[in-house]
Amino acid sequence: MTNKIVSILIIGLLSFLLYGVYSKTQKSIKSKRLECQSLTTTFEKIFLETPVNEAIKTLKNGNYEIISHIEYSKYMKSNLVNILTKNQSDKILEDILEKNMITKKESLDKKTIIDYYIYENDKEDSGKKNNEAKSYAGYLVFEFKYENKLIYKIQTDYMNLDGSDINERMNCVMNSFLSIN
Repeated sequence: MTNKIVSILIIGLLSFLLYGVYSKTQKSIKSKRLECQSLTTTFEKIFLETPVNEAIKTLKNGNYEIISHIEYSKYMKSNLVNILTKNQSDKILEDILEKNMITKKESLDKKTIIDYYIYENDKEDSGKKNNEAKSYAGYLVFEFKYENKLIYKIQTDYMNLDGSDINERMNCVMNSFLSIN
């Protein structure tokens, strides 16, 4: 009888501890580094084995290159096609970058590559199976590369059909990259 009670107590204690560890890991997976990341669905991947600090320094010194494109919806009438061009989105990004530059620029041979695209959510695409897949207006995917290595990738949704929150989401992307330690 005492062995059964001890066994039940041990199983109960182990279950409690395992549940605590599980819930803590699930919370840390879902937590966001910056407040702006929690405003919409945002995923990020940091490649710490790469020279992140050098890439940030290079970017802040104005040594960067932008590669971009926009994927407008194909099955439904595009909301963005007459509102936002590739050049306009690059200008939005360059204005955000300008705010984060160091005033004294160093001449560096290397550049940080910012490779991004804007995807307009095509809500009439037959591959969209549920309402959640149709709840956002689109998303932005940014890849930051340095010395031909991917160092940071982030995807974040924008919610306004007219793209009026793309500026805000780009600003969040840049703050996210620049805040990596």
